[in-house]
Amino acid sequence: MSSKDLKNQGVKSLNEVCTVTEGLRWLYRQKLLPLEKYYAFSDFHSPSLEEADFDNKPMILVVGQYSTGKTTFIRYLLEQGEYPGGRIGPEPTSDCFTAIMHGDVHNVIPGNALVVDPNKPFRKLSPFGTTFLNRFQCVHFPNQVLESISIIDTPGILSSSKRKMSRGYDFPAVVRWFAEHVDRVILLCDAHKLELSDEFSRTIAALRGNEDKLRVVLNKADAVHPQQLMRVYGALMWSLGKAFRTPEVLRVYIGSFWSAPLKVTDNQKLFQREEEDLFADIQNLPRSSALRKLNDLVKRARLVRAHAYIISALKEEMPLVFRRDHKKRDLIYDLPLLFSRIQQRHQLSPGDFPDCARMQEQLMNHDFSRFKALKPRLLADLDELLTTDIAKLMPLLREEEREAAYRPGVQGGALLDTSSGPFAELNPFCHPEPAGENAEPSDEGWVVSRDKPKYDEIFYNLSPHQGKLSGTQVKDWMLGTRLPSSVLGRIWRLADVDRDGMLDEEEFALASHLMEVKLEGFGLPPMLPPHLVPPSKRRRRTSNTENSKDCGDA
Repeated sequence: MSSKDLKNQGVKSLNEVCTVTEGLRWLYRQKLLPLEKYYAFSDFHSPSLEEADFDNKPMILVVGQYSTGKTTFIRYLLEQGEYPGGRIGPEPTSDCFTAIMHGDVHNVIPGNALVVDPNKPFRKLSPFGTTFLNRFQCVHFPNQVLESISIIDTPGILSSSKRKMSRGYDFPAVVRWFAEHVDRVILLCDAHKLELSDEFSRTIAALRGNEDKLRVVLNKADAVHPQQLMRVYGALMWSLGKAFRTPEVLRVYIGSFWSAPLKVTDNQKLFQREEEDLFADIQNLPRSSALRKLNDLVKRARLVRAHAYIISALKEEMPLVFRRDHKKRDLIYDLPLLFSRIQQRHQLSPGDFPDCARMQEQLMNHDFSRFKALKPRLLADLDELLTTDIAKLMPLLREEEREAAYRPGVQGGALLDTSSGPFAELNPFCHPEPAGENAEPSDEGWVVSRDKPKYDEIFYNLSPHQGKLSGTQVKDWMLGTRLPSSVLGRIWRLADVDRDGMLDEEEFALASHLMEVKLEGFGLPPMLPPHLVPPSKRRRRTSNTENSKDCGDA
């Protein structure tokens, strides 16, 4: 038995819990799970929750049609090169669900082994069968972003021309399961193709009920001109409103989430603002994780309550002996009327009820005689959870939110924070770790030296003052590369080795070299490696180290 199990056994009341997560776990085990088991909730809806569902890191589900840039978006977010299952191409390049998680070493866990790991929140995926599990994997590798969140990459949704192809498992049902268990769903759409294929429509239908987690991204927006982009944006909003069947308009983030130069720069500032808003939302996920778990538990409790009334009502309507099959067919056909009567009798909201058509389909395979009658004690416990117990957790939640406000949130990759530099105004999520502060000096030649004469000519043409260029002086020149401002901001922070807010001759050459590295398609290091540190900065660092040693000896 784990230490968490022992700790939870010692909690006898809600007043003894120390965190919101502990309180939610205790409430679920004591008051919600018994009702789920009694009315076989998992046979109709999602399986029961486990320890990993309460303790796991925030997760992001990335969904979209093939070739909309899902894997490229993940790489851009992580500032990471290739990883297993992360191949990029214009055709459908992946047929796997890939859970991207933090680990000290690179390794890949196949789906069949993954669903038996009690420390991973994927055990309840087993019922989807071997065909799905053969296309499910978990990739571990060290990355600063993954220390705070996990990401689920999904297969590309097939277009209408491929709608007759079968995956061998229920793809929308798998997406629905993930949507219920993650903190954010990123739905990527391509500015060049907005067709709603059959599978895409079914996938969007699977996301209904989780609109609060959904963030829609119109990707590759730099590839169309502003007038075309306006029309594409309007068409996407109309299509989404039709697909989600709601008058409320979803927020759509517009941009190009990759580190390649922008093709059309007219909307560059707009793209940066949109990226800033989306990344700020992702960066705050650990701070709002407890609130998300509380919200999901309340939604689950309300669905369980409606389910209990539905099952007990069906049990009550069934005859004891004769004409059971005939009555079962009538009850299934009249299920919408039954829903309406339950809503009026028990004063429940229609939004608490499951999808009627899906419920009718599921009921066809169940024996109504095995259903349980209404059990007031269990329902009284559930009502107490919703009306009293959750309210008791709110002061603890506000306290945790106040403490979380002082924590930096997700850090690393494109989410690194900064409050200085010429690109902070455009994108405040591009601050890398201190450049080479712990790096050992190297006697090898500086790799930037071979191109330094070319960089020096540009440096002096920009009119340095006292041998240095300010951010204002180099900003327009750097923006001329058409690299995203988030990338340029990281380059500035890496190149400004002495942290004086300006670039001298060597630092400018280093910045120019790093820009060429990005333009050639390579990634940036999270911190400056020793072979890139300018020679004068190496000598200064070595001298400072020796002086500190002398002071220590003295």
